[in-house]
Amino acid sequence: MLTIHAAPLVLPVGAAAVADGAVVVDGDRIAAIGPYEEVAAAYPAARVRRWPGLLTPGLRQDRARALLTRCYHPDPREADELGELPLWGEGFERIAATMDTARRAGSVRRGLQRMLRHGTTHVVGPFGAEEPALRTALARSGLTVVAPSAPIFPGAAELDPSAPGGDLDPFAYGGDLAATAHGPLTVGGRADLAVFDVPDEEALRTGGAGRCVATVLAGRLVHRAR
Repeated sequence: MLTIHAAPLVLPVGAAAVADGAVVVDGDRIAAIGPYEEVAAAYPAARVRRWPGLLTPGLRQDRARALLTRCYHPDPREADELGELPLWGEGFERIAATMDTARRAGSVRRGLQRMLRHGTTHVVGPFGAEEPALRTALARSGLTVVAPSAPIFPGAAELDPSAPGGDLDPFAYGGDLAATAHGPLTVGGRADLAVFDVPDEEALRTGGAGRCVATVLAGRLVHRAR
């Protein structure tokens, strides 16, 4: 089914921004990018989803392995005891000491879901064969696993995600959109998109990926906040 994702500002990365722009998705591919009026005229039968703010490529989470293996993502039913935020350090070690396979797998699934809620569509590996539950959860999530790339600034690769500023937000370490997106939006490319309720890129970097209102993964709407 053809779907038009329209937003006040589309930032394809690597190409000019499009005010009152739109991205046409056909299956798992991008069919067109351009001003909404032009796109809507060219695809009159397409379903239209209108979003607030900024539409960008999906984001890349460089520290996915640490987020999935070195912290615990509490179940909502554990909120009264453990809170809602990922647990690192001593908190994680206490739980890990008695965590069985099912509980670990649940934490991984919730971690992946929370990444999707931050506009993440790509995660940096590798994830070894010795971690079958992790690999299975990743495969089921639809997230794309990519090879490590250069850190966004010197020393970033060594930062502990449990330190202040290290969290599910791919912007937490200071990269701009070009450094944090999985790649540019291109016609014919896979439809991995994110939408944030902010007016521009500066506001996105300042406010963080927690402002994500929608994530589209291979053409599927996998997260919607409104």
